Amino acid sequence: MRLVTLTFVVLVSLATVGCGNSTSSPDASDGKLRVVATTVQIGALVREVGADKIDLVILVGPGVDPHDYEATTDDLKAIKASSVVFANGLGLDSFLAKAINSAGGKDKVVTVTDGVKLRSAQGTESENDPHVWHNPENVKVMIDNIANALGKRDGANAAIYKANATAYTIVLDDTDRQIRSIIDSIPQANRKMVTNHDAFGYFIDRYGLTFVGAVIPGSSTQGETSPKDIANLTSLIRQEGVKVIFSENTVDPKVAREIAKDTGVRIIDDLYGDSLGEPGSGAETIHGMLLANAKRISEALK
Repeated sequence: MRLVTLTFVVLVSLATVGCGNSTSSPDASDGKLRVVATTVQIGALVREVGADKIDLVILVGPGVDPHDYEATTDDLKAIKASSVVFANGLGLDSFLAKAINSAGGKDKVVTVTDGVKLRSAQGTESENDPHVWHNPENVKVMIDNIANALGKRDGANAAIYKANATAYTIVLDDTDRQIRSIIDSIPQANRKMVTNHDAFGYFIDRYGLTFVGAVIPGSSTQGETSPKDIANLTSLIRQEGVKVIFSENTVDPKVAREIAKDTGVRIIDDLYGDSLGEPGSGAETIHGMLLANAKRISEALK
């Protein structure tokens, strides 16, 4: 099903997507508001709101794991030249702190997750899960934060930013309905998920799935899996009758594959957890990525 076309949406510009080495010069004088997004997910949302009124540079592009990204010289230049830097702020883009200090841009940072109802990461009580974009309700909060921040820095186009945010909210609501229908087609007994790391908690909570466990403990791909962790997860998979282990396109699935082999379950290793798809993949937007994941999960668990 294709999403409804909204005639009043301002057309999105072909803003350059950087991956630490953007082909657009942050020093170019084009009359547009210079904006930096730390990750591709945030960049996709900023693009929906800012459209052709902004010059956007994204630091961590599609297919790149933000957990182990390191800022480059080009990133520092982009930050220094920007009017605003949009960040996740929950540890996913912690590399930004040093870069911001180096570029003298502390006052430019806008945390797009402000106001989102957070969940705790697997096995913790104090570590907030940064993967908030896997729930469309959270994305709507982020969209509003982006529109408000852009409007404050570019008052002449504030109404356009607001209209774009409203338009994308409607897209997200339609996406939410589609996902719910897709997940509802999975037999109740099969709605159990084991993932490579704890990246899908917001999605799981939103759509009535059950989280059994993760190969890598915690919400970062940098965690280490012990033999005890593997033994416990293997036991859980057998005990719960789990059908599939889900991994992501940016994470090495080596250990997940070993567990899948030992337990005799399938492995799906192309979900979008910490990134989006390449341009033209259909998963280069937040709504496209969410639908792609929902369809992949549903197909695997039926």
